[in-house]
Amino acid sequence: MWWMMGEAGGHYCSKKTDDICGGVCSQETGRFFSFSRLCCALRGVDMKTYIFLLVIVPTCVLAGYVHGQKISYFLRPLWESPPKPFHDIPHYHHENASMETLCKLHGWGVREYPRRVYDAVLFSNELDILAVRWRELYPYITQFVLLESNSTFTGLPKPLVFAAHRDEFKFIEERLTYGALGGRFVKGQNPFYEEAYQRVALDQLLRIAGITDDDLLLMSDVDEIPSRHTINLLRWCDEIPQILHLRLKNYLYSFEFLVDNKSWRASVHRYETGKTRYAHYRQSDEILADAGWHCSFCFRRISEFIFKMKAYSHNDRVRFSHFLNPKRVQRVICKGVDLFDMLPEEYTFKEIIGKMGPIPHSFSAVHLPSYLLENADKYRFLLPGNCIRESE
Repeated sequence: MWWMMGEAGGHYCSKKTDDICGGVCSQETGRFFSFSRLCCALRGVDMKTYIFLLVIVPTCVLAGYVHGQKISYFLRPLWESPPKPFHDIPHYHHENASMETLCKLHGWGVREYPRRVYDAVLFSNELDILAVRWRELYPYITQFVLLESNSTFTGLPKPLVFAAHRDEFKFIEERLTYGALGGRFVKGQNPFYEEAYQRVALDQLLRIAGITDDDLLLMSDVDEIPSRHTINLLRWCDEIPQILHLRLKNYLYSFEFLVDNKSWRASVHRYETGKTRYAHYRQSDEILADAGWHCSFCFRRISEFIFKMKAYSHNDRVRFSHFLNPKRVQRVICKGVDLFDMLPEEYTFKEIIGKMGPIPHSFSAVHLPSYLLENADKYRFLLPGNCIRESE
């Protein structure tokens, strides 16, 4: 009797059927029973759904894993508003114009004597670009202040590169205040904490260098190079802003790839004891147009590119190990595309789309640092048409 079957422990099925569901009624519990139930559940699913579940969904998951950062940057206009625009100050310059004329054109007075100027940098391994920077600024800098650590921002040990090559910079030795800082090597720490720690140490080094009130302090990374006439203008002109950012032409890999003119982090400060702190973020709304060059990842050797990719504060952009492959790095440099396969960091869809793809090649070497042109054979890798780098 059917009711007795249920009492005897068999599986009860209230409907007669000859399909796979019917097979369930005649099976004991176990793996086959579970599989049969799954088959029964999927019986009514059509082929399009199978394709969606087995092909489309895994493909979307894989694409999200590989290109998630790109998707996030492309959607940036939806979740982040653009920063407040700077007040751009037009920049007037001609080599034959008097300083009185130039200061007046900027709306400033002219001083009886120039201010002292301190150039302070945190140094990692950028020997070539440091030489270009210091030669460009040399005529107008009172004291060069350099701090390096035996640790990268990401906590990796590194040699004291500048200390090992100090003899190459004898031309500024009498004006150099140098400091070496022991790294803390804290595992898992946000790289920006180590960067901030080193910038605080640079404040102390500046005091050792003898900076005083109303001296000019140049805050910028090694590869953010103000033009010498910009610094000369600011040291001679009176009534300049207390804090003035510098708008620099933005280059990548060399002066062949001009990205834009939006580099703004470099700044000049009229020093105030107890108030001025060395930093690398926005500190003012005033910015001086066309004030120099920012040459990012402008290295001579492929090994230097790879070191920086692992060492600097944005090392999380190295999402896959093949990003560090030397042959890939060389291809990327010559194509003018992003080392980290990222989209542009912009705030509107128009600007993002406009900057997608390789950076256009520029064949202009006009208005570059004079030392670079005077020593073109030594620094040819920084000039247009010379993308091949040394391997070591």
